[in-house]
Amino acid sequence: MPYTPGAVLGGLSATLGGVTLGAVDADGVAWHLQTLEGWDSSEVRAEYTDREADHGAWASPVYLGSRPITLGGKIVAPTQRLLERAMEQLRAAAGLSDTVLSVWETEPKQTLVRRSGKVLLQYETSTVATYSVMVTAADPRRYAVDVGTGTTGLPTTSGGLTPPLTPPLVSNAVTVSGEITAENTGTIPTRLLLTITGPADGPQVFTQMPDGTVVILSYTDVLYDGDQLVIDTAAKTCVLNGVVSRRRYLTVPSGWPAIPAQASVSLQFRARYYNPTAKLTAQWRSAWM
Repeated sequence: MPYTPGAVLGGLSATLGGVTLGAVDADGVAWHLQTLEGWDSSEVRAEYTDREADHGAWASPVYLGSRPITLGGKIVAPTQRLLERAMEQLRAAAGLSDTVLSVWETEPKQTLVRRSGKVLLQYETSTVATYSVMVTAADPRRYAVDVGTGTTGLPTTSGGLTPPLTPPLVSNAVTVSGEITAENTGTIPTRLLLTITGPADGPQVFTQMPDGTVVILSYTDVLYDGDQLVIDTAAKTCVLNGVVSRRRYLTVPSGWPAIPAQASVSLQFRARYYNPTAKLTAQWRSAWM
């Protein structure tokens, strides 16, 4: 029977590149997604060394490994020509470079994947074929589809003590601080993408953690009007105006900041001198194991 373009098929639903699995596309091709292996958990990297003259073993730190994922199902097309076209679309969607795989759960999540095996396509009839696609996510985290974002300028202070001064002295100074609250609703720490727009002399980003500790990123050079400095805390890079690495000017005395699972952090923007056009923009995604 013919399918209605745009209809959602029952069961799983995901998008690999430009192909939506679990729905009917504009050509009336039904993409059934019947298996999604590897989405439940990633590989684990750990080593255990037997204890000499004792029971048990010494355990190394445990890290998540890469996440191999296999998508499988059936393609049902109105005609053979449309089936062949759909098969070519799927081969192209399983890219050799980073491709977004989104899984439309109640809380949609995504990850970057690359093809890591043959795209298996088998004709059942002239208009029906089965498929199996193996991809691998180098970063095992499953990220929220929606991006969290916040922007702030440098802090300003208004009010304060005004002469003549008569004891007792009471200051009514109000500081409007450049702060951003970033929340991770997932189950594993996630990283931040920070963009500082100049002018700013020696800009700093203070990340206050839930336990009260502070992680500081300090840029020791000057950003001029229109400059943009992008600090990627996942890749551990610092790039000026999209082309020039400035990592040597960035000091990270207590490590790179991350937002813990089920928690939020406060980002505070500072510089040597106040400038009303300087700003900090933060982006992040909640992350799940």
